[in-house]
Amino acid sequence: MQHYKTISQSFKVPYEYKLHFTEHIFGQDNAMFKDLIKDYNPKGKVKVLFVIDSGVLECHPKLSDEITAYCQKYQAEIHGTEQIVIPGGEQCKNDYGNVERILQGINDNRICRHSFVVAIGGGAIIDMVGYAAAIAHRGVKLIRIPTTVLSQNDSAVGVKNSINIFGKKNFLGTFAPPYAIINDPHFLTTLEQRDWISGISEAIKVALIKDEVFFSFLEENSGKLRVRDMEAMQYLIYRCAEMHMEHIAQGGDPFESGSSRPLDFGHWAAHKLEFMTNYQLRHGEAVAIGMALDLTYAHLSGLITMETLERILAVMETIGFDLHIPLSEQNEIEELLNGIEEFREHLGGELTITLINKIGVKHDVHVIDRDVMKNAIMWQNNKFQPKISMQ
Repeated sequence: MQHYKTISQSFKVPYEYKLHFTEHIFGQDNAMFKDLIKDYNPKGKVKVLFVIDSGVLECHPKLSDEITAYCQKYQAEIHGTEQIVIPGGEQCKNDYGNVERILQGINDNRICRHSFVVAIGGGAIIDMVGYAAAIAHRGVKLIRIPTTVLSQNDSAVGVKNSINIFGKKNFLGTFAPPYAIINDPHFLTTLEQRDWISGISEAIKVALIKDEVFFSFLEENSGKLRVRDMEAMQYLIYRCAEMHMEHIAQGGDPFESGSSRPLDFGHWAAHKLEFMTNYQLRHGEAVAIGMALDLTYAHLSGLITMETLERILAVMETIGFDLHIPLSEQNEIEELLNGIEEFREHLGGELTITLINKIGVKHDVHVIDRDVMKNAIMWQNNKFQPKISMQ
């Protein structure tokens, strides 16, 4: 008879990361970034490698020189090495060559686990750079400086990093909390209107599943948000990021080992629509469409009233979202619906789709009726006409 022995052990690793708010982060008189580096190593200078979204540099052409001058002024604390510039947008996550460029920079500049990679850009750049940093030396320290509404209120404040492969969004990725996140509202002033609006979808998402009071704020300020009122946007970003970080820290599943992902409300369709439109849809735009679809499905399933559905859709329309689903052929609709199973595979285990049964209260379902979902698609496209060309 063969006998077996088992050694069992468990351990816990505490994580801490902070979200800072400041303006003109690389201004000569702004010591925040320098202080972050100095707090990590009070006894000497620290190597820093910068990776910058090319779109940010186009809108802020002095940024590169400002970073160089900043590192020079604070050279006792910061050893600025190289600035790698990479085109942003979701397409940057489709090209593994971008990851290799960053890994090459980490290697060439001898960035170690006591050095920093600083990612400056939108959510896609933040995701991709974070993935490269997480796999180099099994993890070098990362500082995120998000430059869009979507990244400042949602993607950059999480603990996930990823790239796309096999036609699937975020198929390769890691859980690796950043050392810090720095939100600078100055970067938002140059955003295209589509990018200003699209990031608001994640705030609507978190309000619908967690906080009716916050949704009321979005409803009352929907007109201001559309015309780029910075005070309203700053509160939106702060509250959305706060709830996101609370969920990660207090939700009991920071590394998503379970099957319930309330922060992915509206995302099963969003991920598929991004792929099907060759990423011409912004992530936030796709999330808005996906939420509208799941809200319509929730109404047709008896979870929410027509009054509640119309109230939410009116807020999204006032802010400026195009809620038309950019599909027309039956085979396209079937392909979209296949995204439900792909989402289950991405989650692992049991299918769990987050809906709501009232504003501020999530409701998970484990089965989706494809016929009802098809009716939801038809209802939504009968109600909304397309505003964004997919040509």
